[in-house]
Amino acid sequence: MFKDILEKIVADCSGSIGAVLMGYDGIGIDHYSTDVNQLDLNLVGIEYSNVLKEIRNAADILKIGMLDEVSIKTEKYYIIIHTLTDEYFVTLLVNRNGNYGQGRYLLMREAPALRQLLV
Repeated sequence: MFKDILEKIVADCSGSIGAVLMGYDGIGIDHYSTDVNQLDLNLVGIEYSNVLKEIRNAADILKIGMLDEVSIKTEKYYIIIHTLTDEYFVTLLVNRNGNYGQGRYLLMREAPALRQLLV
């Protein structure tokens, strides 16, 4: 179910290495990776779930609306995090030579299908 959608996102995004569906509690629901030796996607999700909680709290305090998406650019990767519900988010890792914009689009495109499966 979830893995099929995550695999589709990764397959359709040039330069992506994996995607993970995770709860804000740090518990991974499912993931798909093209290279198991590169990066532990669950660990990425766990680490960024704490950061996302802080960003959500700041948005709430500032009354600027719900968090929708966060992008992080590191030396090696683009990390695109898309909120699905109050409890879940999906993260896509894209190599720096990959297509960041395409990754954002694919996460937005597949978000409704992931939300529907989470119900």
